[in-house]
Amino acid sequence: MTDTGMYITLLVVSIALTFGVGRLLVTAGEPFLQEVFQDEKVTRSVNLLLSVLFHLITLGVLAIISVVNIVGNDDPFQTLVARLGVVLLVLGIAYGVSMLVLIRVRERRRADQISEHVQERLAERSMGATPAQGSAAQAPPAPPATPSQ
Repeated sequence: MTDTGMYITLLVVSIALTFGVGRLLVTAGEPFLQEVFQDEKVTRSVNLLLSVLFHLITLGVLAIISVVNIVGNDDPFQTLVARLGVVLLVLGIAYGVSMLVLIRVRERRRADQISEHVQERLAERSMGATPAQGSAAQAPPAPPATPSQ
């Protein structure tokens, strides 16, 4: 295999893998984002933005990998396999980071919702306690108790 043939093979396989993994990320990320944003338009928009980010970063790293000499061996097949191994590692790391971002976004949103719920409950309690305190403050004082003999 010539250097050009190996280079083209590496790029074709890497790009196909990148778009396959990117598609999987979009599909797997949609339920996470739907739970977080609870709005279909926002969910699709954020999913698209994350997908573009994943593809740009991954394809950029893959372009760099395609020209870097990873193995000092002159065997083109070993070089191709080593570069594909690095491609797979990069894709795995990028996918993992993307999923961690989705999970963190979901956890942050849940924490915000819990905080809002707690604040609402505290506001309800303080509003409910205010009238009772106000009526007790306005009531006339009780007459002093007299001893019965």
